[in-house]
Amino acid sequence: MEIKLLIGYLFATIVGITLGLIGSGGSILSVPILVYILGVEPILATAYSLFIVGTTAIFGGVQKAKQNLVDYKKVLLFGIPTLLSVFVTRRIIVPNIPEILFSTSVFTLHKSVFIMVVFAIVMIMASVRMIKPMPTEIKEEYQKLNYRKIFFQGILIGLIAGFVGAGGGFLIIPALLFLANTPMKKAVGTSLFIVAAQSLIGFIGDLRSDQILDWNLLLTFTACSILGVFIGSFLSKKIDGNKLKTSFGWFVLAMGVYIITKELFL
Repeated sequence: MEIKLLIGYLFATIVGITLGLIGSGGSILSVPILVYILGVEPILATAYSLFIVGTTAIFGGVQKAKQNLVDYKKVLLFGIPTLLSVFVTRRIIVPNIPEILFSTSVFTLHKSVFIMVVFAIVMIMASVRMIKPMPTEIKEEYQKLNYRKIFFQGILIGLIAGFVGAGGGFLIIPALLFLANTPMKKAVGTSLFIVAAQSLIGFIGDLRSDQILDWNLLLTFTACSILGVFIGSFLSKKIDGNKLKTSFGWFVLAMGVYIITKELFL
């Protein structure tokens, strides 16, 4: 096995470990690993990432469900608009983006570069959420559910997740906390099920008869990530997830800045 594949699969395990430890964030690294280490074309990498994230999140969600940390009503409440949005994004919006979006005598903005830059911006947004402390619990005063805001938040999350191939947990968890009155631990478990459903639906929306997928790479990467979830769930009993989340947030921020710099200036 080539050294690049070994490194890529090692990082795939780290993706799962992070997901198992803090419930979100690890999947944001799938696309950079696929593109920069394993050499997958960026648009295809976002499709691969949806499959990896979705399958891995199922295993993470089942672990949380065994601990009674999933609110299935809120999975449906957020999941339905999110599923519709991510499917439309992968089936209609992404395929219809032109290969060249902007061109001058000195600069041409290709579709693949645009997607990586948008992905980097999402990484920076995610890093801010990770670095900023989140409440461990919420107060009972946040009582009534704002269904309109939940619906539009679900649409936005699906659009972002579908476009860049990330799970969107960094957006879903705050929405569950502040729009749906969900305690932090249950928000993490609920988020994993929403991420799993939207990611796999997005992947299905991306499948086309003319598309050739490297299933060997995809399934091996996914298996390594799933292994990481179990390792992360075990380590979560021994490691302070909040401290790890902050450190990981700074790493994701640095990665986002690096991607923007590499794609636009190097």
